Amino acid sequence: MMLAPNLAVTASTASLASAALPIRVVLADSHALMRRSLRLLLDREDDVEVVGEADDLASVVRHVESDRPQVLLLDLSMPGGSSVETIGRLRERAPATQVVALTMEDDPVFAQRALAAGAVGFVMTERSDAELLQAIRTAARGEEYISPQMTTRLEAMRRRRRRGVVPAGER
Repeated sequence: MMLAPNLAVTASTASLASAALPIRVVLADSHALMRRSLRLLLDREDDVEVVGEADDLASVVRHVESDRPQVLLLDLSMPGGSSVETIGRLRERAPATQVVALTMEDDPVFAQRALAAGAVGFVMTERSDAELLQAIRTAARGEEYISPQMTTRLEAMRRRRRRGVVPAGER
């Protein structure tokens, strides 16, 4: 009969320990300098741990499947196929991994496609370190984060579409 209280304490302790674990992140960018810069940024954070790096889409899939990160920080211009299609495949194969798309493109069509494929975050590379960290932490909670600048552009695109105005680049 003494086992039940001990098990409850053990379960409670395990729950507290898992809450203190860092957010496991895989960095995916084809540029070594960008990956190193991101790693330097993330390594300064106590609540974030970089568990893998990928320089093409095939290695992204391998790292996500083997390293089981909570968050994949994915450049949308990766070699080896379509980053957007890879997001969709990863949502099926590794649903616990949240994808934050990282890009220099400020076109809302890119954001729309990434989010429709299953990304929960979208950050432009021109944004601040603090914003990227906020996106990672938000994604780790399973919540959506879109750069405020991109949110404004997405809303404008949606308003144009509701009015029936669809520029060629948004089709």
